[in-house]
Amino acid sequence: MGLHMKSMLVTGGAGFIGSHVAEALVRAGHQVVVLDDLSGGREANVPQGCSFVRGSVTDPALVDKLFARHRFSFVFHLAAYAAEGLSHFIKRFNYENNLIGSVNLINASVNTGSVECFVFTSSIAVYGRNQVPMVESLTPQPEDPYGIAKYAVELDLREAREMFGLNYTIFRPHNVYGERQNIGDPYRNVIGIFMRQILQGQPLTIFGDGRQMRAFSHIDDVAPVIAACIERPTTWNDVYNIGADHPWTVLDLAHRVCAAMGQTTPNIHHAEARNEVQVAYSSHEKIKKVFGDLLKNVPLDEGIARMAEWVRRTHVLPVSPFKNIEVRKNLPPAWQALAT
Repeated sequence: MGLHMKSMLVTGGAGFIGSHVAEALVRAGHQVVVLDDLSGGREANVPQGCSFVRGSVTDPALVDKLFARHRFSFVFHLAAYAAEGLSHFIKRFNYENNLIGSVNLINASVNTGSVECFVFTSSIAVYGRNQVPMVESLTPQPEDPYGIAKYAVELDLREAREMFGLNYTIFRPHNVYGERQNIGDPYRNVIGIFMRQILQGQPLTIFGDGRQMRAFSHIDDVAPVIAACIERPTTWNDVYNIGADHPWTVLDLAHRVCAAMGQTTPNIHHAEARNEVQVAYSSHEKIKKVFGDLLKNVPLDEGIARMAEWVRRTHVLPVSPFKNIEVRKNLPPAWQALAT
């Protein structure tokens, strides 16, 4: 059963996942306001039919102004700086953007009183080195500042539900890739990094031996479910893992990306290993029970081929190093070179 037209806020809607969610909401007939500071996204990504506001969730005055003007019925909070590995070295920036910015939105949602449900994209980074597959019943033990910030927002949403009656839905996606991804980011989105390096004639950088295991999730397995959750109130006030089931090694992934990009002989550079969770993939049995009809399960090779086709049609974005590294101790040499 569809909803009547509602006013929606999508933070990060000029970015990768956010733009796909905003597009799905527009198709469903809703009024969508996109808030994005364009630090990782592009205005060209904002779907037609959306109202675009350039600004940051870290600006509480702007956030309050938007809520007062639009009286949002639903908030989709997808804005974040999602460089998990880099978050160790940009702690202040990480918490200001990923935690305090989220709190600004939660405050405005409570104070306005019009928000029916606050939809938040968390991350499987909250689990840390727990057993795999990671299931929602595990007690999160995040091991990096990015995961810590995401879990803190989850806890705050649960508190806001108990204290103020603010409904929420939390999704924990992982390793999402696909069309519109920023392939100029050198710290995150490994598939995009590999594709950019191939186009620029550079070796593919793999930290360590490449035996780290991840499940890589195409955008079509994630965005439609996030957008549709507001139509199923019985699923609210809960948390769901979302994404691909089958894990692959990073080394195997590199070979598959090379094949999709037409590189018959992979040129791989093994950089010094990072301190990171080695094996991370999650169970999706819970989400299949309530959103199973929306899950597309795009095979990895198909998803990579679709992204590769898009990348070849798109100009190669320059590498965008992070300018304000706060802690340089133990910064991986590959990132150290970018920071100089």
